[in-house]
Amino acid sequence: MDKKKIRIKDIAQLAGVSVGTVDRVLHRRGKVSDEALQKVLATLHEIDYKPNLIARTLGSRKANRIAVLTPDPTLDEYWHQSFLGTNLALEEWAQYDFEIKTFPFDLYDKSSFRSAAQAACDAEPDGVIIAPIFYQEALPFFKHLDTNDIPYILINTNIPEAQPLSFIGQNLYESGKVGAELLHLRQKCTGTFALLHISEDSNNSLHLLEKEKGFIDYFREADLDVSIKVMNLINKEEASVKKELLDLIYTPQLNGIFVSTSKACSYVASLLVEHGKQHVRLVGYDLLEENINYIKSGAIDFLINQNPKRQTFLGISHLANYLLLKKEPPQKDLFPLEIITKHNLKSYLESGIR
Repeated sequence: MDKKKIRIKDIAQLAGVSVGTVDRVLHRRGKVSDEALQKVLATLHEIDYKPNLIARTLGSRKANRIAVLTPDPTLDEYWHQSFLGTNLALEEWAQYDFEIKTFPFDLYDKSSFRSAAQAACDAEPDGVIIAPIFYQEALPFFKHLDTNDIPYILINTNIPEAQPLSFIGQNLYESGKVGAELLHLRQKCTGTFALLHISEDSNNSLHLLEKEKGFIDYFREADLDVSIKVMNLINKEEASVKKELLDLIYTPQLNGIFVSTSKACSYVASLLVEHGKQHVRLVGYDLLEENINYIKSGAIDFLINQNPKRQTFLGISHLANYLLLKKEPPQKDLFPLEIITKHNLKSYLESGIR
């Protein structure tokens, strides 16, 4: 079919919908069912309906600009996977004339977040994707977006005071409970279970605080005679952190350690291996390369996969659909709490889900 001669009638026939439905989708007027909308969008994608044709159909030459505010992918492998999701979305939505620009910030520097947020504001985006790692610093940014009617979507961390179009990620409170359950599973009902916050400040990071609440509540609700130890290891020299961790792993009757951040889990695993403490159960997050190696060797027992790549890709897709077609995304798009073990790791990696 000659793309230059494609008519609304042709699109309707290919999509199996009415001409009126296609017209409403292209001109963003009237109501269209989700099923019909997806059929039309799939057909437009299949026939490679190019941006210049869409722009003429919509009566606009203005590209939609999306700002993506996430931690610097060069500083942390978890956020590198998120960056890959941004690139995937860029390929997916390029034909619809979207400009997607990233504004990376230092995961360990509040001022860097403020600077990146200001740069995103200066770019005058039509919509924003945000990973609000720094709670206090994110609040004025939300206020600016709300005041200027700029829609935004949160990924990884939900902020109660924010009014986003959608939050995409996991229920972090339940994630903390699952981490505690995995530590306690078939273990003694006495002894010590530890939760470690390493590098990131839990006092200004709601995603860590929610995990901590869930972790503590699991043991409290089970009314177990155990000792709970929470350690916040930030702003310390590496030697000091190592000393505190060694003191922990030599604690008598230490049954398990739950690490709340992805990157630090492999470091804890290396210490357990080095000091012959692999009997201490270790639970962490995400399929980072070093975590994969340690779960293969048995030093890490379980990983909870948060799928950062899909979080970012889906966030941009929801926002793009909203900007282009005024399609409202779900208020919360919660991912399942995927538990990775040594025995299901291979099938999971080969599935392409990661």
